[in-house]
Amino acid sequence: MKFSIITIFPELVRSFLNYGLLDKAIQNGLVEVDVHDLREFSRNKHRKVDDRPFSGGPGMVLMPDPLFRAVEHIKGLHPAGGRVILFSAYGRILKQEKIKELAAAKHLILICGRYEGVDQRAIDQLVDEEISLGEYVLMGGEIAAEALLEAVSRMIPGVVGNPESVAGDSFYQQDQFTFPQYTQPRSYRGLKVPEVLLSGNHKEIEQWRTKNRKTRRKKNEANS
Repeated sequence: MKFSIITIFPELVRSFLNYGLLDKAIQNGLVEVDVHDLREFSRNKHRKVDDRPFSGGPGMVLMPDPLFRAVEHIKGLHPAGGRVILFSAYGRILKQEKIKELAAAKHLILICGRYEGVDQRAIDQLVDEEISLGEYVLMGGEIAAEALLEAVSRMIPGVVGNPESVAGDSFYQQDQFTFPQYTQPRSYRGLKVPEVLLSGNHKEIEQWRTKNRKTRRKKNEANS
């Protein structure tokens, strides 16, 4: 699967690609990631990609021309095109259902917004979908792009060594949450691992896991 990421901070994204399972997936050819510096598509001698908003207001807005040129360049390299996603506070909140849908795509083009936003003409003409990580505001879309990249890559066969790890993930199915996990030592500061997990009785262990599966409701009630 291919990802093309448009950003004004390419090294911020490139450094993220060098670690963990994502790095291995790239090395093994399961995932391909191209990072494009938006400033390279500016016609301005100072590589400017933003300007003040018409009618006034605080901050700066990403101009349409560099974005049009960047997306058109990427699509020119890949004749099959690609689905263009902009990370925005106004987008659909990203959930596992959407992650599984996006994992079926062949090519995702991810635009990392910055400043006060993006010229609406670029959004209207270039963007297929706006996505948000949640109801809060980041300084830019790079972290959102990295989150989507990692979550979608996890769905690609071969990226995670054991497929059961993916199928057992929280949110993989609706309202699916994992169960409490324990490891060595068996006793730590007087806190002991439940005996059933040490019994070797797989039926009883599975029953315990089902009974004790975590839920968001229980956690929220405990913290309210």
